[in-house]
Amino acid sequence: MSVVAVEVVYRGIFQRTLARNIVRSIVFAARKEGKIGTAFGRYGDSPERNGIPAKQFAIVADGAEELEESMAVYEAAEVDVTINVDDTMCKGIESWAWYGLQPINELTKPGGTLIVTSRQDNDALIEDMHQRDSAYNLATIASIPSFSGLWVFKDDHTDVRILGTLAKVAPQLVSLDSMLAAINDQWSSETKQASARKAYDRASLRPVEPGEGKNEERMTFTLPGWKDMEEAVVIRAIEPGGGFRGGDAGYEPVRSAVFKKFSTRSMRPVINFDTCTKCTLCWLQCPDTCFDVTPDGLYDANMESCCGCGVCEAVCPVTDCVTMVNEGEFNDHNSQWEAWTENKDEYNKWMTVLVETQKKETRTHGFHHKGQYAEEIAEMGDV
Repeated sequence: MSVVAVEVVYRGIFQRTLARNIVRSIVFAARKEGKIGTAFGRYGDSPERNGIPAKQFAIVADGAEELEESMAVYEAAEVDVTINVDDTMCKGIESWAWYGLQPINELTKPGGTLIVTSRQDNDALIEDMHQRDSAYNLATIASIPSFSGLWVFKDDHTDVRILGTLAKVAPQLVSLDSMLAAINDQWSSETKQASARKAYDRASLRPVEPGEGKNEERMTFTLPGWKDMEEAVVIRAIEPGGGFRGGDAGYEPVRSAVFKKFSTRSMRPVINFDTCTKCTLCWLQCPDTCFDVTPDGLYDANMESCCGCGVCEAVCPVTDCVTMVNEGEFNDHNSQWEAWTENKDEYNKWMTVLVETQKKETRTHGFHHKGQYAEEIAEMGDV
């Protein structure tokens, strides 16, 4: 080994503590073996805004010279291991606006490994990820997203389970013994060491061959050259918009062509158009103006602009008219209103299944209503 690089892709703020603990532990474990390393963060154009994908890196080398040579590069061209701690980001991340949508496996080197925490199976995850020309490996850790954030530390052992898996899939990085020693130094917890060891024993790799994954052209943009630059700083306003889908009725705002916001989303609103009272609250309160006014006076959420904040669900006065559903259930950004107008019976069946399934599950992203967190804490106390 000369240099081994690991990136952790996480949801800004929500998973900051989790990502930091992982990369720090990698460096501490490497020092147990006489190696040298460093851990650092890399943010997008909106540093760690709620839900915006961000990254932490751990770079480990045999010696200081190799480490300095690697660190001289502003941004890693490839990494040995990518760790994704929220499976909804398998669809791609847009933390660097002019880069467009970066596939989650973009930096994973040929033959490298992508580790994902998820309750989905491997085939479902690969269906979300962009195809590659080279093979790599996928390791899945059965887990819901762990929200160890800036203000909250949810100690559910996700960090050490990832570290144990990492020792198995990347033995050139550090050994399991060194990883366990680093875990003991930081947490002095036998149960955390046991969790890491169990993850090591259970870890398995699923080879992902060239061509597997979704055949979708990634969203990219062309940067202006120096001949195209204007004098001074020019920030052009966005046009106000007009009729729905270019028609005369309804209203659809003009949106930014280079910042879609959908990779921020871990849940999306599903609308029951039959129960909508046209109260306008979702349209008025959406912080990203993602709702379009349809010709019949309903409100259609634009899924390329929706960041999944859940404000629409919170302000809607009608029970189950707007329900936030896990992003992993969807494979497109299609209009729900268009699907409803085309076949209302089929849409309502589809919507009902999604909503009822979501209600039966513990919500892993955000809360359904004010006070839910307190209710869950009370229930945990009863158990």
